[in-house]
Amino acid sequence: MYSIPGSTRQLDAESSRAVTAVQTEGPSPPAHGTSGHPLTVNEVLTQSQIESVMDELDRDLIGLVPVKQRIRDIAALLVIDQLRARIGLQAQSPSLHMSFTGNPGTGKTTVAMRMAQLLHRLGYVRKGHLVAVTRDDLVGQYIGHTAPKTKEILKKAMGGVLFIDEAYYLYRPENERDYGQESIEILLQVMENHRDDLVVILAGYKDRMDTFFQSNPGMSSRIAHHLDFPDYSQAELLLIGDRMLQEMSYQFGTGGRETFGEYLNRRLEQPHFANARSVRNALDRARLRQASRLFADRDRALTRDDLSTIESSDIRASRVFSPAA
Repeated sequence: MYSIPGSTRQLDAESSRAVTAVQTEGPSPPAHGTSGHPLTVNEVLTQSQIESVMDELDRDLIGLVPVKQRIRDIAALLVIDQLRARIGLQAQSPSLHMSFTGNPGTGKTTVAMRMAQLLHRLGYVRKGHLVAVTRDDLVGQYIGHTAPKTKEILKKAMGGVLFIDEAYYLYRPENERDYGQESIEILLQVMENHRDDLVVILAGYKDRMDTFFQSNPGMSSRIAHHLDFPDYSQAELLLIGDRMLQEMSYQFGTGGRETFGEYLNRRLEQPHFANARSVRNALDRARLRQASRLFADRDRALTRDDLSTIESSDIRASRVFSPAA
């Protein structure tokens, strides 16, 4: 059996350079499974304040209606489990390991962060932080390197959520000298033995994740919840663009929003589109063109509107509009 030193009460203050650790904030969680008078659902919601997490999820992400509903269903299950425990009904700690499948830029990491918050506020994880990693953070390059790397990441994630992006890269059967299987074996034991102190979310493209689970039935059997993140529609992407510009204190000029909508229609037909990620990249490039346009007129006094407006021409200069695109 693999052990994680200090896993039940310790989290390293420092994380490795390649690992993203996000600490969530919120009220102290209620004691899970404590005895006492039955509470209403509203009393649990007031005590845990999880509805504010759902409100943040709705505010942070456009669309994703089926994903948001599944998160609400999971929250409802956990709330009812707490009420069952308080009156002495069987309410063993449920398995909460998850699989998030979908294309890039569909909000998987954001939802994982909100999930960590929700679980913390309900008392299912102690700290509520998110540690996001890829294969390179878990698998070593030589014999004896993988186990320490994987255990170190697990120790950092204890008390919270471990998010493994493109998890299928852990399994490379075509390479007999690959050490990913060793990392998988450690993960499997910890997912089973420490499931009351760690939630693991595996993420990636749906077809590759399906193949990964078929090749690793032990991992598949430990995943209780499979959430599929759909691609955004053109209308949703346009709303995402509006929100991103607002957050950066920019706005579309006359005809700019219509031109950006036309840009999205063309870009959606091209390969390697990454949903919200591609929207942000497109807006960043439009900002570059706006800056170059303003920079060229060096003697002009620039107004607030000048500095904050993305014109139609800034978008139409994209190669997406060129005949060869």
